[in-house]
Amino acid sequence: MANSMKNPDHRDAITLFARMGYASRGIVYVLVGGLAALAAFGQGGQTEGSRGALERVLTAPFGKVLLGIIAVGLVGYAMWRTIQAVKDADHHGTDTKGIAIRTGLMVSAVTHILLAFFAASLIFQFGGSSSGDSGGGSQGMASWLMQQPFGRWLVAAVGIAMIGAGIAHAIKGYKAKFDKHFAMPPQTQQWAYPVCRFGLVIRGIVFVIVGSFFIIAAYQFNPDQAGGTAEVFSTLRSQAYGQWLLAIVAVGLFAFGLYSILAAIYRRINPDM
Repeated sequence: MANSMKNPDHRDAITLFARMGYASRGIVYVLVGGLAALAAFGQGGQTEGSRGALERVLTAPFGKVLLGIIAVGLVGYAMWRTIQAVKDADHHGTDTKGIAIRTGLMVSAVTHILLAFFAASLIFQFGGSSSGDSGGGSQGMASWLMQQPFGRWLVAAVGIAMIGAGIAHAIKGYKAKFDKHFAMPPQTQQWAYPVCRFGLVIRGIVFVIVGSFFIIAAYQFNPDQAGGTAEVFSTLRSQAYGQWLLAIVAVGLFAFGLYSILAAIYRRINPDM
């Protein structure tokens, strides 16, 4: 009896943290994409990664309060990703494809918990600043991994996992595979699904590029070659038609942020553990 009374509270708490997590991730990507889009169109924005976007939150009214809410949400998102990976909440299975997806979910859990800690460091002013550069986190992770046994291979494995996750994201968007996890009214789907599909495809491309940075870092045994979203923006800007490439990716990441916010509202959450 006591267990049956406790279980709903347990499930409700996991569901709440998962939805807060999707919303927090959405806010971060809306800021990242929005700032980059303004920069691409010459409106005074800056091409910053997720850490730079969080630093921008700190300068807003009640910035520390907002940052605290986002940090808690990111912890919740990391927790939910861990449950998805370990308990297979979305039934990916244990075949090669399922294990690859679940490994990607664990990588996502780690990256978002690190982002949550970075947000906390901004609130309490410890651990320094990224100066708007997401590469600090990626390079720091690559540097730490390289100091471990088989470090170069670990960095390469992270890169491969990110490329795999990126391809999975792009396929998920192109084929609208997120539909099976959504409980969204048809009238909302008409405008929301194109946004979600575009956002997922672009984020997938960004993941592939970031994963490539990690593989290059492993090959050259140089953690400085690793990079995050900010380095993706810099790389795109330096290409032919760089402004337009940057604009497309910026709008895509903004769309991915909207997808995450929609997931916070409409995604089916299975908190069974």
